[in-house]
Amino acid sequence: MQRFKLFLPLIIFAILAAIFFGVERRVLTGDYVPTDLPSALVNKPLPEFSEPALDDGRIVNKSHIIGEVFLLNVWATWCPTCHYEHPFLVKLAAQGVKIVSIDYKDDAEAGRRWLAEKGDPYAVTLFDEDGSLGLDLGVTGAPETYLVDAEGIVRFRYQGALDQTVWDREFAHRIAELNGRGAVQ
Repeated sequence: MQRFKLFLPLIIFAILAAIFFGVERRVLTGDYVPTDLPSALVNKPLPEFSEPALDDGRIVNKSHIIGEVFLLNVWATWCPTCHYEHPFLVKLAAQGVKIVSIDYKDDAEAGRRWLAEKGDPYAVTLFDEDGSLGLDLGVTGAPETYLVDAEGIVRFRYQGALDQTVWDREFAHRIAELNGRGAVQ
């Protein structure tokens, strides 16, 4: 029994290493995507909300933003990944993709300064100071992006930064299907 105790750390290490390499293999082959978290909202309506717009404080609700396919992007100035993602969102907006955003648990002045300095790709930015809208959406962190159809139904959710690779793999074909046309590049 004493000998077994000597080898116990080695056995535990071997088991943990096997688990680690198994998960790594699944990530590399695409069988497991660590950012692919399920959302209770997929194929359900956006929750009702009434939030101030970041730029002028006017109250915006769900009826103001639905009517066409759009992305709902959750971001914040305190989020390092949001800084990486932002130039790609500016590019998408310039290509005609409608993006509504939620400045999540942030400072309003910092958010306005961010958009003034980095460009504002959003049709409207909702200011969710206390995170209540984020809670209703099931936000687990920023950035997160929801694909919403013209009727206000959430069709897809992606957690993490959008870039061209993610866009091509996850969003372009879905938006094309919702709009009934070829893929959006």
